[in-house]
Amino acid sequence: MTASAPNSLVEAAHTLGPDLRARADEIETARRLPPDIAARMAKLGVFRMVTPKSLGGLELPPAEIVRTVEALAEHNASVGWCAMIGATTALNAAYMDEAAAREIYAAPDVITGGVFAPMGKAVVEGEGYRVSGRWQWGSGSANCTWLCGGAIIIEDGEMKRLENGAPDARMMIFPASEAALHDTWHVAGLKGTGSGDISVNGIFVPKSRSVSLITDTPKSPGPLYTFPAFGLLALGVAAAAMGNARGALGDIKALAKAKKSQGSSKTLAEKQAIQIEIAKLEAAHRSGRAYLYDEIGKTWQTAGRLGEIPLETRADLRLACTHMVRTSADIARAAYDIGGGAALFLDNDLQRRFRDAHAITQHVATAPATYEQTGRILLGLDTFGGMI
Repeated sequence: MTASAPNSLVEAAHTLGPDLRARADEIETARRLPPDIAARMAKLGVFRMVTPKSLGGLELPPAEIVRTVEALAEHNASVGWCAMIGATTALNAAYMDEAAAREIYAAPDVITGGVFAPMGKAVVEGEGYRVSGRWQWGSGSANCTWLCGGAIIIEDGEMKRLENGAPDARMMIFPASEAALHDTWHVAGLKGTGSGDISVNGIFVPKSRSVSLITDTPKSPGPLYTFPAFGLLALGVAAAAMGNARGALGDIKALAKAKKSQGSSKTLAEKQAIQIEIAKLEAAHRSGRAYLYDEIGKTWQTAGRLGEIPLETRADLRLACTHMVRTSADIARAAYDIGGGAALFLDNDLQRRFRDAHAITQHVATAPATYEQTGRILLGLDTFGGMI
């Protein structure tokens, strides 16, 4: 490494910043992550943050993963989102036998993606499954060489169930060439993520290329893989929101220094009301961020000390993630309000920040319903923790 080269993945992510900002309109118009940007991110190792070291991955601590996604999202939320999806999808590698995992994840430039929701059907057939299904929200799929989708297991004509009565579902991993991508991503926020539908029809998936993040246990050692799978996903969602909010704060500060209200000789930055509001927004962001990283640190220490993470600790982490996502949306909305009429125009980044922030709030990992789950645990009530 040369003296001028980035000494961390976070710094490397920030080197993409000027290009990501300059190409924001291009990314939105394309409604997907441009291939050259995805390739540069892959070369940096962005999509290998969660991949086990045994496969040549980085296997980074969660805080470093969050900082990297946060850095990318500060420049462009859609880019940060695709980084998060590609990285967390590689968690599958830790649950697979090494030979099968190496086939998929060992290539240094591999990008994987997919959807956990069990929208598919997998019929047991010999040493594998015959899989069909269609999945929404396939973020970043156009740049992937491998995809995955959740599927309910069908055996002897009947749906398999877990001990608690829930359907038995597994992630099916398949070459992207065996899937069809559908142009369904016509949305207001996170437009550049290319989160259209994925479908397969009767493809064969060996059992070695299927995993359950609920009933299986990781085959790779290390504290990262004792982290709750859905907790890692929630962390990625929170990181994208947090970075986007930081970008909105930067945008509104720049606008406030330059813009004058009609009939006024003072810039917005010189007005007391704006100064107070900016200070409040900065405090909200810093406090939410500090809370999130504090819970990440506590969970990481617990994982290393106990080799597992209790339900209460997982719930605390999820609460911090949800809080950061909601706080970030409030910040983006307030920045948009301060921007006034100028924020309505498509060449003003504040409207994109606003749209992206509120698209992020819809993700199931940090949706308002997570407050109910964590609230039940805080109140000492019985709670199914498989998705926390």
